[in-house]
Amino acid sequence: MIKAENLSYGFPQKDLYEKISFTLEEGRHCALIGSNGTGKTTLAELIRSPEDFLFDGTLIREDVGRIGYVTQFASRDKSQSITVWDYLLSDFQALRQEMDTVCAQMETAEDLDALLERYQQLLDEQDAIDGDNCELNIRLQLQLAELEDKADLELSLLSGGEYKLIQVIRQMLRRPGLLIMDEPDVFLDFENLNGLRDLINHYKGTLLVVTHSRFLLSHCFDQIWHLENGDLQEFDGSFHEYTFTLLQRKVELQEAAAASAAEIQRVEALVERLRAEATEVIDPLKGRVLKGKATYLERQKARQIKPPFVEIQTPAIRLPQPAPVEEDAVLLQVDDYNLAFEKPLLDHVSFTIRARQKVAIVGPNGTGKTSLLREIHKGSHPAIRYSEEAVVGFFSQLHEESLCEAHTILKEFFEAGLETRHAVEEYLARYCFAPEGLGRNIFQLSGGEKNLLQLAKLALGEKNLLLLDEPSSHLDTFAQQALEEAISAYKGAVLMVSHDFYTIANCMDSVLFVEDGTLRPMSIRAFRKMIYKHHFSKDDLELETRKKELETRIARCLEKGSTEDAKLLLEELEPIVAAMNEKG
Repeated sequence: MIKAENLSYGFPQKDLYEKISFTLEEGRHCALIGSNGTGKTTLAELIRSPEDFLFDGTLIREDVGRIGYVTQFASRDKSQSITVWDYLLSDFQALRQEMDTVCAQMETAEDLDALLERYQQLLDEQDAIDGDNCELNIRLQLQLAELEDKADLELSLLSGGEYKLIQVIRQMLRRPGLLIMDEPDVFLDFENLNGLRDLINHYKGTLLVVTHSRFLLSHCFDQIWHLENGDLQEFDGSFHEYTFTLLQRKVELQEAAAASAAEIQRVEALVERLRAEATEVIDPLKGRVLKGKATYLERQKARQIKPPFVEIQTPAIRLPQPAPVEEDAVLLQVDDYNLAFEKPLLDHVSFTIRARQKVAIVGPNGTGKTSLLREIHKGSHPAIRYSEEAVVGFFSQLHEESLCEAHTILKEFFEAGLETRHAVEEYLARYCFAPEGLGRNIFQLSGGEKNLLQLAKLALGEKNLLLLDEPSSHLDTFAQQALEEAISAYKGAVLMVSHDFYTIANCMDSVLFVEDGTLRPMSIRAFRKMIYKHHFSKDDLELETRKKELETRIARCLEKGSTEDAKLLLEELEPIVAAMNEKG
């Protein structure tokens, strides 16, 4: 269906791909992954509209037909008065209306050939999208997404996550030859994420999905495209199998690197001995042997296998030094807070945040979590009080609130307090920004790159209370893990709104769960149990915990150069990956 050979493309300030090749066959569900800023969205758009790009190499699209597209930034007209049902039915109704119009024109037209041809085209189109069964198909899709109770609701009243799922359903109902979705999971709550998983897994067409969602990657997709460092690696199989294969490859390459280094060391010792002997006795034969071994040594050094074996851009995220404060001091007090828009959302909310506490606010889309966090950030509501010792940092899911999109990266960090270009280059290298790219305007960056810049700005200065609104959204899986490590290592307090189960489970101390219009305190253990009970298969938690433990031990073995121990641990990991793959 899609085939590329030696495809190269880039911007004036950045090369994205260098002679990459890939194939996407009909019926496959392919995940496109990779570090932030590697060009995943650009590649998806290039496949969708190659005529809009000047690229080298070939891109062949055979029998693709119409290409559907779901953007990561789903916008809507909130004044639009239409129900979910009518919105999903509108494409089919438009097709029927055109068919009726053509039929009416046939009654009076003298030349019927063109009208007959157009009518046949419309019949074929209706057949392709199963127009005769459209109402049944709409009901089935809404049931899959667990949105059947929203059918009669006006589109403008949906939460952001529900609206995103409706966009996915609308595109799937159109039955395109290829459906491309760019981060359809961003900001979805757990229920909506379940719905998206089921929609993907029941879809019979060809899918290309840009995603960083560890949940979707674990439970969907039979093909992986990994875009990294200008190259693309294809893998036929699940994400669990792919990560296991990458780890296997690391062990193999470290073993080969050790063998290569040992051979070089052996030949170096031999060359040194031959040189010593040549200075004592002039012997033409030994001279020729020495020359041959020295040449062999140079060849071995030129071909030496060097770790790190599989290069993946992983940012070294750090959070700011906390401003001095007593370890058990109360930094934030919320007493009897209420929130309402068209209807009450939160009633009688009360909680405190102490120094070093890490708390996540969790709940469905549209329940007022972000509104509460933003109100806390403003600090002007009478129910919200900071202590005098609180020094607050804020991460917004709206990039333009923290970053000036018209600025270059360099100018943004000059204004943030870094005084020289060298200082900016050195600082942002930790966040995977190359010196040659600092002249780019911020509006040119991907969502993940903007998030990394926000985190980099947040880390400047001293802060002892961080308010984080969806900080892992748009971040690639490697950056998500780096963020979790940074939050875990942070010695201050964190109040975070997130829909990312993994981030919450891996670095938060407790949860405030939105339930019946208020916030219910919950331990992280109880939260993990609740999530796995309702959103994962049986034993998933145990398998994932064991998998993570083994992967950590393998990484430590590789750091020490203990490849034999790493290989033994890989043998333990393999059946766990197989079991997770079977469940996924």
